[in-house]
Amino acid sequence: MKIRELHKWDVSTAEAVEIQKSLAAQVSRLNEVRQPRYIAGVDISARRARDTATAAVVVLEYPGMRLVDYSVIRTETTFPYVPGLLTFREAPLILKAWANLKFEPDLLLVDGQGIAHPRRIGLASHLGLLLDKPTIGCAKSLLSGTCEEMPGGAGSCVDITEGEEVIGAAVRTRTGVKPVYVSIGHRVDLAAAVHWVIACGRGYRIPEPLRLAHQAAYGSLKTGKINVKV
Repeated sequence: MKIRELHKWDVSTAEAVEIQKSLAAQVSRLNEVRQPRYIAGVDISARRARDTATAAVVVLEYPGMRLVDYSVIRTETTFPYVPGLLTFREAPLILKAWANLKFEPDLLLVDGQGIAHPRRIGLASHLGLLLDKPTIGCAKSLLSGTCEEMPGGAGSCVDITEGEEVIGAAVRTRTGVKPVYVSIGHRVDLAAAVHWVIACGRGYRIPEPLRLAHQAAYGSLKTGKINVKV
């Protein structure tokens, strides 16, 4: 599957910041997602003090959310742990996992930020540009912006704002649990991003593609038999 070579990865932190600034303007905030057949979840297992990490990409058939493909890569990381620059530590591993997939996803849900990022280009947005795919950031915590308290009901959401700009939405996927923080990755708008996060829910806080990607990254994914006719 095609991966765009937009920049080199062996860079300093200052160079990484400049790359983010230059790429942020290329992120599309227009929705191009209609009826995806395959939706991927992307997650990574890494610790700050270690120089290895595990990246996982799982592919589910929509709307049944049946696992059809997955790829897991464990390898060394070379870029330091710097909040706001985690793409440069994590994306090279994710791209290696992506290259091993047999089924090409139509949409990616990424455990991380999209434009809800200080320079408006978190991991989800950066991956969207590299893969030229619609992507959605779905994080467990905020990196940028603030949001008001929200109702407890499933499906409720409030805007995440920074200054006058809406950069995402806090979304309650299940009644009584903490929200997830959704933002545009690439080639989607915010309404579509929220829609697909909710549509991929299967009774858990985390949407099913990301829940299974998390299991794959931490070595606990139970796959059964994957057998899909194309």
